[in-house]
Amino acid sequence: MKRKLILIFGLFLLVGVQGFACTSAIVSAKASKTGRPLLWKNRDTGTEHNFVEKVDAKNGNYAYVALYNGGDSTLRDAWLGMNEVGFAIMNTASYNLAPDTAKLKDQEGYVMSLALQKCRTLADFEILLDTISKPMGVQANFGLIDASGDGAYYETDDFTYTKFSLSDAENGVLVRTNYSYTGEKDGGYGYIREDNAWYLLQPYLKNGNIEASTFTDGLSRSFYHSLKGKDAEKGKDRWIVDQDYIPRRTTSASVVIEGVVPGEDPGLYIMWTEIGYPPCSYTLPVMIDYIPEELRPQGKEWRSPLCDEIICRKHQVFSVKRGSGKHYVDMNAVRRFSVDGKKKSLENYKKGYEMRKAKANKIKK
Repeated sequence: MKRKLILIFGLFLLVGVQGFACTSAIVSAKASKTGRPLLWKNRDTGTEHNFVEKVDAKNGNYAYVALYNGGDSTLRDAWLGMNEVGFAIMNTASYNLAPDTAKLKDQEGYVMSLALQKCRTLADFEILLDTISKPMGVQANFGLIDASGDGAYYETDDFTYTKFSLSDAENGVLVRTNYSYTGEKDGGYGYIREDNAWYLLQPYLKNGNIEASTFTDGLSRSFYHSLKGKDAEKGKDRWIVDQDYIPRRTTSASVVIEGVVPGEDPGLYIMWTEIGYPPCSYTLPVMIDYIPEELRPQGKEWRSPLCDEIICRKHQVFSVKRGSGKHYVDMNAVRRFSVDGKKKSLENYKKGYEMRKAKANKIKK
């Protein structure tokens, strides 16, 4: 009986770990269609609700906008964001770095908030990691870009970090899921999702043609499975098992931060935000001085109205509630919602680029 309980507890731990499974990428200017770097995070979390909000500059810190968990009224933990001087950061949890033996854990959001407040460049972030109190309470791959066009992943545990520079990437792109290259061999999660991402990016890599929509309305909606070698959305099956696709039941947002050409004003950064479950959602532009009201927190629960709406759609995709039904995706519902979402996203991308152009012209004057 004792052995059985230990096994059950172990399975619960495994399910919990796999639940928080982000997929991410950093794209250099040379691989980008607009000549601007891109920072993408397909966020998986145990918290369904997200919102976007701005933190004003104060006490010598920079102003920034970021993605937060619903209910975080103190704006303590930023899970992706950009600041007024062009520093942007996100993370994926890593499960094969040095074992976390400290009592302090899950501090990635707090560390990213500090970085957005204080950092202008990648070098500033390294100083932050060097000087912050140890243990840091993190096991993560932090992804960054800055206004110079520089970018990198920092595979970071409680005490140390290893930098992987975007300038060293052969094709100008870096991808991370839920393991670290410097961690235990074959440990962690996300190997199939990483292969999915690379496969889906191949047509764009050949021509240096990656753009923000490649992620929000491409990879984050895709049900391509590299191990099976097929795309479930293009098939005829109504029901599939929610396993090792980039979008998952626990996916709560897909966000791409599009940087600037070196020398451009950092105020021209755009945070393309697809809140909620991406296959049911659509993309909206966020800038340092502009956040669509439907993305901002409202009510006592501090939740985004659009995210609430998208989650209702998501529950139609995961409509089977009894038994193990929550693991099954209704692809007919996905196909229906995705068509509408892509159409709205296309319209909002046009609006976002028009906003940036108008702002750029205003800055020149």
